[in-house]
Amino acid sequence: MKVLNLRCANGHGFEGWFASDDDYMDQNGRGLIECPLCSDCVVTRLPSAPRLNISGAREPVVVNTPVPASTSATSTSVVPANMPADVQAAWLRTVRHVIANTEDVGQRFAEEARRMHYGETEARAIRGAATEDERQALLEEGIEVMSLPIPRALEGPLQ
Repeated sequence: MKVLNLRCANGHGFEGWFASDDDYMDQNGRGLIECPLCSDCVVTRLPSAPRLNISGAREPVVVNTPVPASTSATSTSVVPANMPADVQAAWLRTVRHVIANTEDVGQRFAEEARRMHYGETEARAIRGAATEDERQALLEEGIEVMSLPIPRALEGPLQ
């Protein structure tokens, strides 16, 4: 089993587990590897060295290397690349908590939010999709909403 350090074009670091280098190359070539934070499929392998557990050895020193800016003008990363790993982990825990504790109403979000606001249905925690115009209209009606981008990897069941 190979554990590789990977980075997407938006600068998010993550690790991937592969049966071999050939398996990584095959999956990456077919666009099957994507960033768990922003779902970017442009993934590169970072240099890594084997870690040997020798008694008395010091912990390896982590060297921060600059990340080149993405060349894609259509990049839609939902998590900033310069976000520290512990903050990324906390953000993912928060998104998972929201997913686990809300009802997904999909494209009916604006309609359901209005129904709850005007007392037509019982208030409950919901999430879904709304256009910018729908979000603005809800805010103008006094209905508080918050945008929370959810990475594609968290939208459906994991394999």
